[in-house]
Amino acid sequence: MIKYLGSKRTLLGPIVAAVQSLGPVRSVIDPFSGTARVGHALKGAGFQVFSADHNRYAATLARCYVQADRSQVVADCERLLAELQALPSRDGWFAEIYCRKSRYFQPHNGERIQAMRDQIAAWALDPEREAVLLVALMEAADRVDSTTGVQMAYLKQWSKRSYNPLQLRMPAVLDRTSHGACQAAELDALATVQHFQADVAYLDPPYNQHKYLGNYHVWETLMRWDEPEVYGVAQKRTDCRERQSDFNSRVRAKQALQDVIDHAQVRHVVVSFSDEGYLSRDELTAMLGRRGQVQALAHDFKRYVGAQIGIYNPAGEKVGKVSHLRNTEWLFVVRG
Repeated sequence: MIKYLGSKRTLLGPIVAAVQSLGPVRSVIDPFSGTARVGHALKGAGFQVFSADHNRYAATLARCYVQADRSQVVADCERLLAELQALPSRDGWFAEIYCRKSRYFQPHNGERIQAMRDQIAAWALDPEREAVLLVALMEAADRVDSTTGVQMAYLKQWSKRSYNPLQLRMPAVLDRTSHGACQAAELDALATVQHFQADVAYLDPPYNQHKYLGNYHVWETLMRWDEPEVYGVAQKRTDCRERQSDFNSRVRAKQALQDVIDHAQVRHVVVSFSDEGYLSRDELTAMLGRRGQVQALAHDFKRYVGAQIGIYNPAGEKVGKVSHLRNTEWLFVVRG
């Protein structure tokens, strides 16, 4: 899966165990799905999962890793991936913006991305097969990018991996669970919990001012394929300025999360939240206490990639020292 700020890769075991600890549970809502790592793990553990995210790239990841069922898509998608891999390169707007006006990919890979994405659009596939191909392309591009893992900027010098040729791989799509078909949607969190009903809601909201759209704007463009207006050195989509989330606001985040908690059509709730977030452990415990008994589990967690690298000025000179390299990730388990 793609490199991702706040990925729960190392916490998948505790998260799945927390859901399993809630007794006879069949279904889970994941309204902040992100990379769909958690939804994928929950589906793999046998739960029926309803995943959603308001960003197109995240909703596409969920459609691939949560909604699509392997037996239904794998044969067609493996054949289509081979056809995409054999396409000749094609220059175009994507390569111009992200390889020459900026340096996210080397031109030889940007032109491959252009050709493959044009072809996927031309095929006009059903949502599941299209999502599998798009995710394969996104992940292939992620393996040859020239960033630190987020797209707020690109590296001054080409990364070693950027010289590698882009290679497509079949995503690890799972078989359908015995509890029924999983679903993915492009919805905001409140709309998601009002739309789906399940036994458990797993909530992993943004916890500070960092906006996922700005951090992964290239993936949003790759999924939308809309040749957007862009701005700045980073060539961000202009809607990075326009699309706002209450969860990125210190003033509005608490009420936004409370609304999701209160409206979730579930019996139990599991919340993942960092100790670096806007809300404290005590605040979250009080908010969740309206739903039932709250248990808080602490997990040591490596901080995001920027903290590992250090603090630099615009000239690329190291100017500061990061205060700490690890933080605590809380899992709040609410038995309703």
